[in-house]
Amino acid sequence: MITLLIQVATLLLWVTGLSQTDKVHQTPTEILKRPEDKVQLSCSHNVPNYYMILWYQQSAQNTALKLIGYVRYTSPMVEDSFKERFNVSGDGAADKMAYLHIPKLREAEDSAVYFCAASDAQCF
Repeated sequence: MITLLIQVATLLLWVTGLSQTDKVHQTPTEILKRPEDKVQLSCSHNVPNYYMILWYQQSAQNTALKLIGYVRYTSPMVEDSFKERFNVSGDGAADKMAYLHIPKLREAEDSAVYFCAASDAQCF
């Protein structure tokens, strides 16, 4: 039996001058799943005037962070290279929840560390 380890971590907020009480919280912190299983990761923050939660993947083969997608206000966006396998949903506002959904894990591609980050809602 092969299992996948999905580790999750929270990126630091991307601006200076934030107080030490500004937090980003991601759950679960670590999970073990089998190929074909589904996964849902949750992320929230308490930073006023931040309306975006971004999701990243860092694989063992490529340590660069890859943007999976984000929720800006309540509008989700998934990068083209992840659209077939990943979904994002929720609300990027403070004290709300945003989610990363992986409906069907693939062994090689999806075994990774997943990060969420909070940001102000800039246009890209």
